[in-house]
Amino acid sequence: MLTNTVYPDAEVLDFSGPFEVFSTASRMCDDGQPFSVFLLAEVKTLIAARAGFQVQPHFSIYGHPPLDVLIISGGVHTHEMENAEVMAWIQRQAESVILTATVCTGIFLLAKALPSLACKVSTHWEDIASLREMFTDLDVVEGVRWVDAGKVVSSGGISAGIDMSLYLVSKLHSMSLAEKTARQMEFDWTRKL
Repeated sequence: MLTNTVYPDAEVLDFSGPFEVFSTASRMCDDGQPFSVFLLAEVKTLIAARAGFQVQPHFSIYGHPPLDVLIISGGVHTHEMENAEVMAWIQRQAESVILTATVCTGIFLLAKALPSLACKVSTHWEDIASLREMFTDLDVVEGVRWVDAGKVVSSGGISAGIDMSLYLVSKLHSMSLAEKTARQMEFDWTRKL
């Protein structure tokens, strides 16, 4: 099970891009559906993402299937960083899943939830300085589409989440499925970090 988080003012492509990649990969896979993907929010009510885009999460943090992979979307994240229940939930999930991925400024939420996090990460170019200032134990890498630090994979801004998600398909299943997915999406995949 793979979930993508949404919250008020989340960047639309940060959650819809990875959702499309993993759902397309499952559709294109010849040996079953390797990914069951859903959207999750603090509460299961209609959420206004960036620019008022309305999204209905499938589950809430208070009731959802067990997770294997957690993807944390970026956006206007400051309110979520102050939400103790969301931070505690992210901490519990990140400690139990096989992999946590962040898109854009989603890394701020993960870093706040896991104060001991100390690895290579990336984020939107516009937020590099803030991330370095707020979380000095992180090794923030610039000019890359994504960074794989083992259990944590983080992407640069917005559309980089699609490149990272295709990489995750290759990591969690196979390169051939990732390539097939990119082709089906007619997406020119940047495979380099």
